[in-house]
Amino acid sequence: MTEQHTKMPTKYDPRDTETKWYPYWTEQSYFEAEGSGKKEPFTIVIPPPNVTGRLHLGHAWDTTLQDILSRLKRMQGYDTLWLPGMDHAGIATQAKVEGRLKEEGMDRHELGRERFLEKTWEWKEEYAEFIRQQWAKLGLSLDYSRERFTLDEGLSTAVREVFVSLYNKGLIYRGQYIINWDPDTQTALSDIEVDYKDVQGHFYHMKYPLKDGSGHIEVATTRPETMLGDTAVAVHPEDERYNHLIGQTVVLPVIGREIEIIADEYVDMEFGSGAVKITPAHDPNDFEMGNRHNLERILVMDESGTMNKNAARYQGLDRFECRTQLVKDLQEDGVLFEIEAHEHSVGHSERSGAVVEPYLSTQWFVKMKPLAEQAVNLQNQEEKVHFVPDRFEKTYLHWLENIRDWCISRQLWWGHRIPAWYHKETKEMHVGHTAPSNPEEWEQDEDVLDTWFSSALWPFSTMGWPDREDSDFQLFYPTNVLVTGYDIIFFWVSRMIFQGLEFTGQRPFKDVLIHGLVRDAEGRKMSKSLGNGVDPMDVIDQYGADALRFFLATGTTPGNDLRFHWEKIEANWNFANKIWNASRFALMNMGNLAYEDMDLNGDKTIADRWILTRLEETIRDVTRLMDNYEFGEVGRLLYNFIWDDVCDWYIEMAKLPLYGDDEAARHTTRSVLAHVLEQTMRLLHPIMPFITEEIWQHLPHDGSSITVAKWPAADESRMDPESVEDVDLLKHVIRSVRNTRAEMNVAPSKEIDLQMKPQNDDVQKRLERGRTYLKRFSNSGQLTIDPALKVPEKSVSHVLSGAELYMPLAGLIDLEEEIARLEKEKEKLDKEVERVQKKLENEGFIQKAPENVVAEEREKEKDYMEKREKVTARIQELKA
Repeated sequence: MTEQHTKMPTKYDPRDTETKWYPYWTEQSYFEAEGSGKKEPFTIVIPPPNVTGRLHLGHAWDTTLQDILSRLKRMQGYDTLWLPGMDHAGIATQAKVEGRLKEEGMDRHELGRERFLEKTWEWKEEYAEFIRQQWAKLGLSLDYSRERFTLDEGLSTAVREVFVSLYNKGLIYRGQYIINWDPDTQTALSDIEVDYKDVQGHFYHMKYPLKDGSGHIEVATTRPETMLGDTAVAVHPEDERYNHLIGQTVVLPVIGREIEIIADEYVDMEFGSGAVKITPAHDPNDFEMGNRHNLERILVMDESGTMNKNAARYQGLDRFECRTQLVKDLQEDGVLFEIEAHEHSVGHSERSGAVVEPYLSTQWFVKMKPLAEQAVNLQNQEEKVHFVPDRFEKTYLHWLENIRDWCISRQLWWGHRIPAWYHKETKEMHVGHTAPSNPEEWEQDEDVLDTWFSSALWPFSTMGWPDREDSDFQLFYPTNVLVTGYDIIFFWVSRMIFQGLEFTGQRPFKDVLIHGLVRDAEGRKMSKSLGNGVDPMDVIDQYGADALRFFLATGTTPGNDLRFHWEKIEANWNFANKIWNASRFALMNMGNLAYEDMDLNGDKTIADRWILTRLEETIRDVTRLMDNYEFGEVGRLLYNFIWDDVCDWYIEMAKLPLYGDDEAARHTTRSVLAHVLEQTMRLLHPIMPFITEEIWQHLPHDGSSITVAKWPAADESRMDPESVEDVDLLKHVIRSVRNTRAEMNVAPSKEIDLQMKPQNDDVQKRLERGRTYLKRFSNSGQLTIDPALKVPEKSVSHVLSGAELYMPLAGLIDLEEEIARLEKEKEKLDKEVERVQKKLENEGFIQKAPENVVAEEREKEKDYMEKREKVTARIQELKA
């Protein structure tokens, strides 16, 4: 090691370090999987972020956890593939591009499909580059040579293969069905793209007159505008109130159409009037009932939510404008006789926020039951998908066991176009990988596939499938672990599992590590409307990526939400500085020690043996916890080991031989210090890659980069339990002395007389072995260790485990002056106790003050009384 290598800047500057190392790592191809088949593979595919914007804190959290695992496995010798990529995000991206076009005074229809797609690809390239820059800033060890996009040619081939295969098996079909329709974006939505919100609405009670003029039947609805499409009124077959009316007809108000009163067991006799209006084209339950009774389906609005010609005089009105006008008209006609306030759950589009319209439409569907059954059965087998935490398996299974067919067509231009063609003359349909041989006679389906259809294939389509001989598919599939949030178990995790089983015969991943959502310090979801969002890049600019990563990795346990606190980020930045300063001290005292000259076999001090033991224990425990995805515990262990054991204790203890005259002892301690720091940097590297690379490069080491350095393996031969007991006892003594100094206002620089009475030979030997450290760190001019010690008068005592500790006061402090100071302090505390107790005895205060204020006063009372008790005890001790 040259002198240049040992020089580290006085202060740690994360900006300088983090901009330096990432280009080095990528230029050296350290993140690229070998694909040679010589090593055991380890694979993660990144949950592909949408190319709709920049990454948020949730992405940073998700990818940090993946990077920890990837860096760990790479160091453990696996052929590690962490495959990056992005999602075209269908409706979300199209909405963004249309928004930009609108600002420029254009719309997609003016541009036409081809030109619009060109604009969308431009958007994709722009935001893909933003995302790559953010990945780099976070320090993600991604294999960019294998980066994929859900619309690239390879994935398009996989999508067509899956669609055609499922169609040929009868698992994809086209048909009329009530679907969730977004009138704003004018596209279908799957069930899980609908957010249900409780809103204050109304029940509208109406009288439909019987055709024969003998009376009327009462019905109620929350959506009166749909009555214009009613084709029946239904009652329960066993409802005696209506038995005589079954088969008769009523006249539909406004429209004048005669509609039949039918009997169906679906009707709840106990709800409302027991009679319900049936609108098969605008309600999923009515659609099913209409199928059972062969009812006509009448659409009364178009795809934009505007009333159509079937709405009679309301044609051209928006659906909600129609509701307002229709209600007024029905009231005037005496049809609408009651409006009842009613809170109910209303579906909203996850993307646009529009109220979703149940809408009769011809769409493409996946028949889910056979696919879901495979996925459910898998969980009863040894080769199941393991959810971490395992409680999420129930969530996953519940959804699969109650699944409905999946509407996969979307009325968009941006996405995988459905591989179906219709003959212009005969209307014959062709489904295949390519258009029919005479393409001029055919028109391709205008719709595209749901984004989740292509992302469901992500674990294997990115590996070259359907080419099963592709080396990546053969080597790296199935993947080892998927890291994702609990909010997309239904959207994505479940779909990857059933598609993986169907098309590869294997689970797509062994484990699913589930995390929660990032919330603000108050526990609220981060959103634009609340203005509480935090840009991860802003955090990095201020405190560095390592501080952010340590917070994200250790801030919570698997499956739970994470609260963002700036104070915790700052604390982690302080931790990075602590590591930096400790390493800088070590390097300044390491001389020209080279890696090959390091010697851990010399005559080691108690401190050397202790820190090596603690290192081996930390290696063992960190490795076990990493394998169990317990990153919070990993962080706690490393923090305590580095801050307490290495920085606060070992480095201080190491100064004795480092500053001493014994060259052999100095060389051994230098070697131990270098080894401990070098090994610790390896342990910390997956979480804090930048600072660990910087420090590792200055330390004596073997290899080119810590990213490909070997992960430490615990070496039991270096473990010395006796040294741990020795140092634990020494630390206890030294802390007791330091606490006494602080309580007595005795400066650390003032020498004291320290007397110790060990209770047995074993403790005496331990104390004698640590005599040098005891004298140095308690600053005792005279140190007595004697089992027959006569207890000195006027002394402060501490009873430790296995020994009694005495500090004679003579010469230590001015007794009279100290007693006077303490009595003054007691007087002050007496007043504070009296004041707070009077407050708490005041019933008016207790009744009127907020709970937290009263609790605060009670806490003050407890604190003051404890302090007074300690001061009183010290006064009595000094006066004795």
